[in-house]
Amino acid sequence: MTNKRCGWCSNDPIYIHYHDHEWGKPNHNEQHLFEMLCLEGQQAGLSWITVLKKREAYRTHFFHRPIAEIAQLTDQHLDYKLQDAGLIRHLGKLKAIRDNAIAWQNMKAEGLDPVQWLWDFVDQKQQINDVPDYKLAPAQTEISQQLSKTLKKKGFKFVGPTTVYAFMQAVGMVNDHENDCAFR
Repeated sequence: MTNKRCGWCSNDPIYIHYHDHEWGKPNHNEQHLFEMLCLEGQQAGLSWITVLKKREAYRTHFFHRPIAEIAQLTDQHLDYKLQDAGLIRHLGKLKAIRDNAIAWQNMKAEGLDPVQWLWDFVDQKQQINDVPDYKLAPAQTEISQQLSKTLKKKGFKFVGPTTVYAFMQAVGMVNDHENDCAFR
């Protein structure tokens, strides 16, 4: 017997693994939170499955490295990475990863713990929403609007309120699994 999954989860093994093992699960790992914030920004205008299929290339080029090292990438490094078809070849999106790493490092230089700071937006606990059907889940919320605005002020890129809400879902700050999903 197959476990019931959210309606958005297709039969693609990558999607199934992501849904079952990652999406909506609270995560406080700094590197993972940074990766997911950046990957959600890469999705702009594309489907999430496209990003997931390119995730390993992003990890090779960016996320298997310390955030401080990502912040040091030059425009020349990014131009080189732009040649890899394993990445979404959009210079603005690749620059956003570096800019986000710089903003992340700046937060740390201000004495902020980015992990705690992000989770403070949900009072350090996962928000569990009533979701009878994934089509009824919000695309953004007041909290994602506030977080988006604050991230932008801190220098983050590709962090609109819808992108930020998707990030919050991805890292388990909110649980929007459908009510009858076995992974809720």
